[in-house]
Amino acid sequence: MKTVILAGGLGSRLQEFTTVVPKPMIEIGGKPILWHIMEIYARQGHKEFCVALGYKGEIIKNYFLNYYRLQSNLTVTLNHSKVKVHDETGSRNRDLEDWVIHLVDTGAETMTGGRIKRLAPWLQKETFMVTYGDGVANVDIRKLIDFHRGHGKLATVTIVRPPARFGNMQFEGDRIVSFFEKPQMGEGWINGGFFVLEPRVLDYIESDDVSFERAPLENLAKEGQLMAYRHNSFWQCMDTLRDMHYLKELNRKNEAPWKKMEV
Repeated sequence: MKTVILAGGLGSRLQEFTTVVPKPMIEIGGKPILWHIMEIYARQGHKEFCVALGYKGEIIKNYFLNYYRLQSNLTVTLNHSKVKVHDETGSRNRDLEDWVIHLVDTGAETMTGGRIKRLAPWLQKETFMVTYGDGVANVDIRKLIDFHRGHGKLATVTIVRPPARFGNMQFEGDRIVSFFEKPQMGEGWINGGFFVLEPRVLDYIESDDVSFERAPLENLAKEGQLMAYRHNSFWQCMDTLRDMHYLKELNRKNEAPWKKMEV
């Protein structure tokens, strides 16, 4: 099952950093938060990713294009532009992540729904997962997928309980009956990303300028096709400077819950 990571936004609340790099490339402990998100999935057996690029997407491309070389010893012959990677034993290669990463340009101005829609050729009409490129959690992906397969609906969203500045929703049992993105006031369960989606969800997205959190999720909820997977443990996005420092401090103290999951 492929995992889509939405990594094309402007990250305007972290402008002091995102004028230089896209938000998914802000580092936690020497690795971009994008890498940490991918590692959550890969540790649980899901190692194929479609990264939806937009703002400063070339920086993400360059990171992964050079990833192997940056982890290796090199000999560079400048006047011939030759590079030799020293990996005689193959040990370095075995230590590197065995991930497959599709880096797909989805447009500088495209909204989240449009980015997902543009990835349709890569998803091949199969069930797929989607999450945001700025949030980490200790979500049990196996249980999430089992929950999705068990209810037989088109979409599952992982819901969490942090501060109420994100999307809110109401539900009956596990069925979501209404979805409201980013209310000004309120509290309760919110959209935490970590979606599991059936290919028919793409039919709910009409164009590039559609935000996935608006009409597509609202309509899925109205039709009884959006289900809630409750995650009661750690979840944190990197939406503000305060969030960024909090995640960095957790990692520095070796207390990062998203890295301590038992699988």
